[in-house]
Amino acid sequence: MSLTAPAQMPAVAADPRPIVARAEHAVKVYGRGETTVRALDDVTIDFESGRFTAIMGPSGSGKSTLLHCLAGLDRLTSGAVYIGDTELGELSDRELTHLRRDRIGFVFQTFNLVPTLTAAENITLPLALAGASVDDDWLGAIVGKLGLGDRLRHRPSELSGGQQQRVAAARAMITRPELIFADEPTGNLDSRSADDLLQSARASVDAFGQTIVMVTHDPHAASYADRVVFLRDGRIVDEITSPTVTAILDALKQLSD
Repeated sequence: MSLTAPAQMPAVAADPRPIVARAEHAVKVYGRGETTVRALDDVTIDFESGRFTAIMGPSGSGKSTLLHCLAGLDRLTSGAVYIGDTELGELSDRELTHLRRDRIGFVFQTFNLVPTLTAAENITLPLALAGASVDDDWLGAIVGKLGLGDRLRHRPSELSGGQQQRVAAARAMITRPELIFADEPTGNLDSRSADDLLQSARASVDAFGQTIVMVTHDPHAASYADRVVFLRDGRIVDEITSPTVTAILDALKQLSD
């Protein structure tokens, strides 16, 4: 009796991750005439939910401009930027302020903590400003993941630089934003504090499904991301996934050649 192998079932593609933010043919021009600078030159890019993306490039490549336009901190000259299905260019300044408050978190190179408030008060400040209540379970989860449980009553002056930046990261997460934008978040930190912050960022993506877009010049920092996008002269010129420091350095070397 012969046996017939069962027919193979067709592969089922995994559901694609939703797109949290995207830019379409983004152009940003500063100045006029001979002083014109084309900071972004027809950039189209998507950012998926639950992924950590690093943006790199030489000084003046447009990486911070891209982040600021994606976050609604600056407006495009032409093209479009979306958070979810909302086009930022169609929003009034007031609507844009509300969107940033409700749907986006920010971590900058400077910590921007209020010196008279405790760490806990700094973390929950966005909720206080919005008149919203604190979800104690969510606060506890964030604080635990960022290793801040024994620092909540301390004021910024009583915290190390790394601890202050982790407080800033917790503040960015407290409203459960759709995505977090980080602009050189390790720039003012020593190597150990930077690693602590990056490990916390990586954990927030893996444990909570957070979406992070980070501008950095540091290959080590970028190696924590799921992908690295490279800009030069306002254009996307390369992208790598599952990056290593070596692969990032090789890509940066090609950019400079």
